[in-house]
Amino acid sequence: MVAGLFIILFGLMAIGVPLYVCLAGSTMFTFAVFTDMPLIGVAQKMFAGVDKFSLMAIPFFILAANAMERGGMAKRIVNLANACVGSHRSGVALTTIVGCLFFGALCGSAPATIVALGGLLYPTMVEKKYSREFSSGLLCSTASVALLIPPSLTMIVYGSVTGTSVGELFIAGFAAGIIFAIPVIIYSIIYAKKHDVVVEERQSRQEKAKALKEAAWALGVPIIIIGGIYTGLFTPTESAAVSAVYAIFVGLFIYKELKPSELIPLGLQTAKSTAQLMILMAAAQVLSWILVVGQIPQMLSSAMLGITTNKIGILLMMNIIMLIAGMFVDGSAFILILGPLFMPIAQQVGIDLVALGIIMVTNGCIGMYTPPFGLNLFIGTNICKSSYSEIVKGIWPFIGLSLFALVVITYFPQLYMWLPHLAYR
Repeated sequence: MVAGLFIILFGLMAIGVPLYVCLAGSTMFTFAVFTDMPLIGVAQKMFAGVDKFSLMAIPFFILAANAMERGGMAKRIVNLANACVGSHRSGVALTTIVGCLFFGALCGSAPATIVALGGLLYPTMVEKKYSREFSSGLLCSTASVALLIPPSLTMIVYGSVTGTSVGELFIAGFAAGIIFAIPVIIYSIIYAKKHDVVVEERQSRQEKAKALKEAAWALGVPIIIIGGIYTGLFTPTESAAVSAVYAIFVGLFIYKELKPSELIPLGLQTAKSTAQLMILMAAAQVLSWILVVGQIPQMLSSAMLGITTNKIGILLMMNIIMLIAGMFVDGSAFILILGPLFMPIAQQVGIDLVALGIIMVTNGCIGMYTPPFGLNLFIGTNICKSSYSEIVKGIWPFIGLSLFALVVITYFPQLYMWLPHLAYR
């Protein structure tokens, strides 16, 4: 039964069938051919897969991200980042990194970060004598940190399939995102010195104060999300709703770049994005269920623990599997499939499920720009007006830096777990 399931699944993926059809279609085939259960069971399991309170946060965070993009927050975040670090030798590169960190804390979406910031930052980097390969590689890789910096939709997905606290994941993600960015910051500084890029003029205190004042309303979103969760004022789902209302209010009445006539298209865009993610989660849930029925988690656990029971070795094997999976599907997709499989193994060897979630999301970050099918690479070709081969050529140094960050995040979880331990335990 399981062999037939995987043959159909990977066969459909190989011919380019949409992922949710691959997941649900292979499961329906397995139900019909190998079991006596009625096909209505597939629909029931799909519905149960999205009938979870924590998933209510997803449409609100997507709505908030769309409102921020159209409401002028992205531009002000870039101006603030430039005021903070733009006068250094590697100022434009650092502005890109810091801008992605800030905007990731606003929207939680890597594609949204590239679209919102790429058009502003990529031409500026090229103008300042950064190579096209470096500029596109930096943008495509750094935008992925949005998956780690809360509010992260990928973390919500992981929390829903494993039962892990989304609040703990959010708080741990802040430090993990900084760890992920540090090697890129160091590399950018070295690159700028080596290639003698153009240095920006140092901004005055008045200009920095003005940039901070203009961006202050945008910075309210992460304060609402993390502050509300940390103080117990909001659950992650409630903070998502509040942040969406706040982003619309700021766009309409403070920055006045979001028009009332745009609210309906904004809602339709949010509904479309939410539907795409929810159908994927529903299909993955029924696939996970049939894998459990086929005792795949137990078989995988026995196989991995049969090789080694050492935590270091187990984490290494998990990372290899996830890095390969990330080459072909995005982080949410492989977390939906691998999360339920890895969870019992992690529990047996004493891996904290919050730390496992951060590790899985970090692999998802890397997968977003890993050839051949990293989504950021394809978005980058449009934003940077570059060929796919040129984007891939520029991304390899950043993949190496990210793998180093992955090792640190995997084997030194105390660097980012101390804050959720302080807040929740």
